[in-house]
Amino acid sequence: MDSDRLTPPEVPPPDLRIVPIGWLLPHELHDEQRAGPLVRRMREDGVLRNPPIVTPLGLGDNRFVVLDGANRIVALDVLGIGHVLVQVVPYEPPRVELRTWHHGLSGIATEELRQRFERLNGIEIAESDVFHARAALARRAILAYCQLASGQVYTLAGGHDLHQRTRLLRAIVESYTGIGQLSRLNTDHLDHLMDLYPDLTAAIVFPRYEPVEILDLARSGLRVPPGLTRHVIQGRALRVNYPLERLAALTDLEAKNKELSIWLQEKFLQRQVRYYAESTYLFDE
Repeated sequence: MDSDRLTPPEVPPPDLRIVPIGWLLPHELHDEQRAGPLVRRMREDGVLRNPPIVTPLGLGDNRFVVLDGANRIVALDVLGIGHVLVQVVPYEPPRVELRTWHHGLSGIATEELRQRFERLNGIEIAESDVFHARAALARRAILAYCQLASGQVYTLAGGHDLHQRTRLLRAIVESYTGIGQLSRLNTDHLDHLMDLYPDLTAAIVFPRYEPVEILDLARSGLRVPPGLTRHVIQGRALRVNYPLERLAALTDLEAKNKELSIWLQEKFLQRQVRYYAESTYLFDE
């Protein structure tokens, strides 16, 4: 028996469904720089490669909060496709873990970056060191901190509640979006970052949201900046390559989900579904 093609009992097969695009509530702003190329690639390939990850909004509401895949949903909407293939997950460990991306900036002068932050209303800037900045961020005493390639650190503070802090975080990210090059980082350790990004100007380090905060923001219509939340999904469905023509077909939702069910059964029967338990780096994204 080919055991590596089996899904262990603690990680059930992915819950894949087709839902109306209007049922999906993004929790973050989409990234224009990523959405445009996705539209072109989907139009050329004719498939939805990786289903967006969603979780039920709950409290009697039949809508879903998009945890990952906002740009894919925007691309489908641009293509005029009203139904989306999604993977539904429970928003709780161990199936889903909410982490944080930080932002690495290159190609912008440190003084210009500081001036952009100083022009923001409601933001207080203070000199610090990385130890105290990490502690202040952990207890939500600051919004974020900026660590320069020189080692200098300053904190960015402001806001009195979740919604105010999220609006200010959006202003911070918008102040440097489109200026220089932005990379997503999973650490604030400067030595390691400089090895990977020798031209790094600064690292902007953000707090970790809680799942209940993400659901609250989505319900209220307030979205977090793009590239902050990082959802680690156990049993994520990748390279599904579901045909867009099936999503765009002029059939009702029930018929589309029945067709999806048959399509998935054939994939499993033909042993085309493989489960990998290892953490993975992909070099062809």
